Amino acid sequence: MSDFGPLHGIRVIDLTSVVLGPVATHVLGDLGADVIKVEAPEGDLMRANGVSRNKGMSSIFISINRNKRSLSIDMKSDEGREVMRRLIAQSQVLDHNMRVKAIERLGFGYEQARAINPQLIYCLATGFGQDGPYRDHPAFDDIIQSACGLVALNRDHLDSAEYVPSLIADKTIGVYLANAVLAALVHQLRTGKGQQVEVPMYETMTSFLLAEHLGAMTFPGMQGSAGYARVLSGGRRPVKTIDGHISLLPYTEAHWVALLTETGHQEAIERLQVRDRHSRNRHLQALYALLREIISTNTTDYWIGFCQRLDIPATPIYALEQLPEHPHLKAVNLFQKVSHPSEGDIVQVRPTLKFSQSPASVQRPAPRLGEHSLELLLELGFSEQEVQSMMARRVAVQSPNKA
Repeated sequence: MSDFGPLHGIRVIDLTSVVLGPVATHVLGDLGADVIKVEAPEGDLMRANGVSRNKGMSSIFISINRNKRSLSIDMKSDEGREVMRRLIAQSQVLDHNMRVKAIERLGFGYEQARAINPQLIYCLATGFGQDGPYRDHPAFDDIIQSACGLVALNRDHLDSAEYVPSLIADKTIGVYLANAVLAALVHQLRTGKGQQVEVPMYETMTSFLLAEHLGAMTFPGMQGSAGYARVLSGGRRPVKTIDGHISLLPYTEAHWVALLTETGHQEAIERLQVRDRHSRNRHLQALYALLREIISTNTTDYWIGFCQRLDIPATPIYALEQLPEHPHLKAVNLFQKVSHPSEGDIVQVRPTLKFSQSPASVQRPAPRLGEHSLELLLELGFSEQEVQSMMARRVAVQSPNKA
């Protein structure tokens, strides 16, 4: 990697697959870490999910695996385990989302890895915390969405038991995992000590969801229910205009007073007690009903201009395909067309974090399976003869120059 990013010089072993773990290591890679994605000879499952030009290089895989080098080895073989031992000895961080018993059988549980490198930061993303009775249960995004209450919110308040149409649990926990690595790195720099860090999907996503939805459960004995009423039963949803829909959010007293005054509904200011925050919250259903009535009288463009003039937050509803043409995203060059060595022209979303002294950047495109096996095995001290022997027996796999 070039000398870019605040994590330059940090080597991360990425034993994760699918979405959660690769999102975390994708963040670390964008921040400059040397991320070594260790894959079995059959490759990460996500290589096959999404849209592809070539086998093994799907749109999702490309999106969350840039800034990584791919090392493809058979970790069940003696030589594959020796590769891992050398890699652990030369790395600062190891991330995995394997079941604990499975990685221990391979010889790389926390205590086993710590014996090789006492300063190692060993991060595991688990489905359920390892101190609880569900510790061995499998977990994927759909399971966690259902278990943490997210699906029930849709079922109870939108009359349909649906998943959020995004891998929201995987991606959210992936960001938590990246943050956990960063915190452990600070501790390591201060003390010289490594440690094990566990990020359990279920507990973490439950905590994340309940930040606003704990409600009356916060106070034992209080009458009431869990949930944030404003987003559940207050009528908070996009509003229909004459020619489509708009998302607008009169949130403060000033917003509501300006909107109601400008649209000729001054009497509602007192009737619905808009000027007092607590009273206004008690009248949210009536306020949103009036808002729907008002907005239905004109076009989306009209209301966008109206809200801009009064500084009320508002936006049209954008489809995914429209995002590259959003005037702000276009101005900041969020979507970038680049040339991938095997996939040709692709569009990627650039790193969004901005550092004045150590900018995040894209230094490597997402790798083909085993693209860097040869260079990494040589870096780890294996001879060319040893490497060629491993590859001849598929203990290690090196991709061809083109997919």
